[in-house]
Amino acid sequence: MSHSRRRISIIAGVAALLLTASACSGLGRSTVGMLSFRGHDSPVELSYSNTLVVGCHKIGIPEGATHVENNTLVDIVLYRTDNCQEPEGADGIYVATTLSDVTAPVSRPWRSFSVIH
Repeated sequence: MSHSRRRISIIAGVAALLLTASACSGLGRSTVGMLSFRGHDSPVELSYSNTLVVGCHKIGIPEGATHVENNTLVDIVLYRTDNCQEPEGADGIYVATTLSDVTAPVSRPWRSFSVIH
């Protein structure tokens, strides 16, 4: 292999690695599809689309959400706090892509979510 071909191969390999690393970083990426939330016995539905895949997202229903439909291509985790943190020993609620969930009647509503990417 000539010296110039070897150099071009190395540059192409480095470029491919950089593109792969930046694609997995999540910076600027958003969900594809709709996340829909509804409060207890409420006819009003709040929907999110193109939500960033990084960070914590507060659910904009004052009383919190008790119904969720995840019609995106990514999974989410729901939390009962505004900051995507659960009390010690508790976990968020995992909702896979294209699924839905409802809180139990005596359970507290969801107030925030994060995206698994």
